[in-house]
Amino acid sequence: MRSKILLIYTGGTIGMNRNPATGALEPFDFGHLLDHVPELRQIDATIECPLLWSLPPIDSSDMTPSLWSDLARCIAGNYDDYDGFVVLHGTDTMAYTASALSFMLENLTKPVIFTGSQLPIDQLRTDGKENVITAVEMAAAKDGDGHAMVPEVGIYFGGRLLRGNRTTKQSAEAFRAFESFNYPCLADAGVDITYHRERMLMPDWTKPMMPHYDLDNNVIIFSLFPGIREDIIQHIIHAPNLKAIVMRTFGSGNAPQQPWLLNALREGTQQGKVIVNISQCVQGAVEMTRYDCGYHLQEAGVISGRDSTVESAVTKLMFLLALYPDDTEMVRKLMERGIRGEM
Repeated sequence: MRSKILLIYTGGTIGMNRNPATGALEPFDFGHLLDHVPELRQIDATIECPLLWSLPPIDSSDMTPSLWSDLARCIAGNYDDYDGFVVLHGTDTMAYTASALSFMLENLTKPVIFTGSQLPIDQLRTDGKENVITAVEMAAAKDGDGHAMVPEVGIYFGGRLLRGNRTTKQSAEAFRAFESFNYPCLADAGVDITYHRERMLMPDWTKPMMPHYDLDNNVIIFSLFPGIREDIIQHIIHAPNLKAIVMRTFGSGNAPQQPWLLNALREGTQQGKVIVNISQCVQGAVEMTRYDCGYHLQEAGVISGRDSTVESAVTKLMFLLALYPDDTEMVRKLMERGIRGEM
């Protein structure tokens, strides 16, 4: 039986045409996608492009948690009618959206594959056609038991399928724009597509997917740097309504051993704020017991984000804060534990 794929266009470079009169990029009607990518007709799948889920299409820089909720509702509302979903998205915040959706779609049994492009799909050297074609093929692929080959949220770009919540945009120019520094790819697309099933999340096939729509974005990300000011940190710690902080530290999770900084962090955790330690390094993990300065952070109540990406850590916090609004300890506990393969 042919797989049925829902293609969801949110915006981004991939869906832009250059206006011949003005030279400006503007979105084209994705209802006519097959006119731009006729190769899709060769895939053994039925591809549907619904009305835009968000009107008008947005630059991914304008993505918000409320739009993530809309996207989750779109997928959940169509879940039983399709075998897989391909989300066309701008590259700048794609890793944030993929991370958020990985937490919001619990026990996912079908592919939700994000892709996009560095060049508009109508340009001669576009990377968009190959990205869309292969993403659709991956979303349609099933094993011998009829189960999806990729039952999780992924990002397909530049010949590789990466776990969505393990991925970071690492280039504004290269066609291989995304990288998963701490986890290997889920599939390679060359002459053939090679799926690495041993690396994928396997759901409970007997249970339904459980969507979650609520997010709490009372969070902030800040990076430590030599010379960071005490008054700025104090301002952040005492910000009204702030519930959680992703703190980007040095190396394996180290921070200055300034008494004022440790006191401020301790004060924040005592107030019930969740402070998560994420390394500024793109590869490697936070190990707060390796050096004395990291150990002092642990004493101040800062928890380890291990090898999570920043995108994953901040969206996971939004998800958990909404799921457990009155249980900070549960949020802290789950932030140190992998729940969707994110660490």
